[in-house]
Amino acid sequence: MNISRHDTRKLAFQTLYALNSNIDATPSDVYATLLEDKVPAGDDIVPPYLTELVDGVLTHQAQIDEKIMEHLSANWSLARLNKTDLLILRLAIYEMLYVDGVPAKVALNEALQLAKEFSDDKSRRFINGVLSNLL
Repeated sequence: MNISRHDTRKLAFQTLYALNSNIDATPSDVYATLLEDKVPAGDDIVPPYLTELVDGVLTHQAQIDEKIMEHLSANWSLARLNKTDLLILRLAIYEMLYVDGVPAKVALNEALQLAKEFSDDKSRRFINGVLSNLL
């Protein structure tokens, strides 16, 4: 199985979204569902970078959320953010701060690609603003 880094990020976003929506789900459950079409029958391979992203975001969520709050206007809170935008921000900030070998600009561009696929232009501009300020 050969999944690109972009597709892995997309799967990580989808996993985080599913976990955010379903309290009883585990990452393993979500991986199995998402990878069902991508992995040959009998293979049980989850890309290591997928687990690194998902586990990393979940582990460092409090610190990541603090970074997001530092770059929001005073009248905004995390609860007010669109869940899709929040998850894209968490994923990008995790890569920027905790993943060696991924330049911050690459993480930002990947976040904008995810926003293009899963959100709208207004959200993309918002995500770009927050991440650009973080840089």
